[in-house]
Amino acid sequence: MSTLEIRGLTARVAATDENEEAKEILKGVDLTINSGETHAVMGPNGSGKSTLSYVIAGHPKYEVTGGTITLDGEDVLSMSVDERARAGLFLAMQYPVEVPGVSMSNFLRTAATAVRGEAPKLRHWVKEVKSAMNDLKIDPNFAERSVNEGFSGGEKKRHEILQLDLLKPKIAVLDETDSGLDVDALRVVSDGVNRYKEGENGGILLITHYTRILRYIKPDTVHVFADGRIVTSGGPELADELEEHGYERYTDEAKA
Repeated sequence: MSTLEIRGLTARVAATDENEEAKEILKGVDLTINSGETHAVMGPNGSGKSTLSYVIAGHPKYEVTGGTITLDGEDVLSMSVDERARAGLFLAMQYPVEVPGVSMSNFLRTAATAVRGEAPKLRHWVKEVKSAMNDLKIDPNFAERSVNEGFSGGEKKRHEILQLDLLKPKIAVLDETDSGLDVDALRVVSDGVNRYKEGENGGILLITHYTRILRYIKPDTVHVFADGRIVTSGGPELADELEEHGYERYTDEAKA
């Protein structure tokens, strides 16, 4: 049983120019995610949802100005990015980066070695990767291609979930994993997330604008994110309300 606990988290984006003021984005986030739970965070563009995911992962662009993040009682904010990954945190990015010159197979095995503490036995590893790629309907030839280079949006998202499958984190943060996916790819990716949750009893923080992915990945709790914080939470029915009525009521309350 693992727990990711966020309390009073505030953060700002670092200024890129000495004449520019740092902009506060997170304004007091409180959230607890336990093993086996799926939490959906929904909100309008610019509300700070993606910033929350990047701060959890340790992106250097963002400066934490207050609050805490702990994983099983350990201070996440004191960890480097790679230490967070080894501790059991995983981020599937909205816009996965390309890594020219590094093959997917080398990247995956290096990542697995770092997270597991030892290199996977090659024969077992090959079978493990082949099985995971087959589940996600990924062409085996992609294993020798450079990481995300020339991949379509859907292919990049499938490879993010491939990493999730192989790295088996305690808590997975999925930042708009549904963006850019057609119906078939959405179903395949969602199935991969559900397999991870069932197989590893993993905790999931799913950030999304839309309810369509929630038809496949059933949330236990839905949170509305507005003006840098969670303004209300509820069950799956809250997502249906947002689909019908939008975010305006909650954004107005956040600014009041």
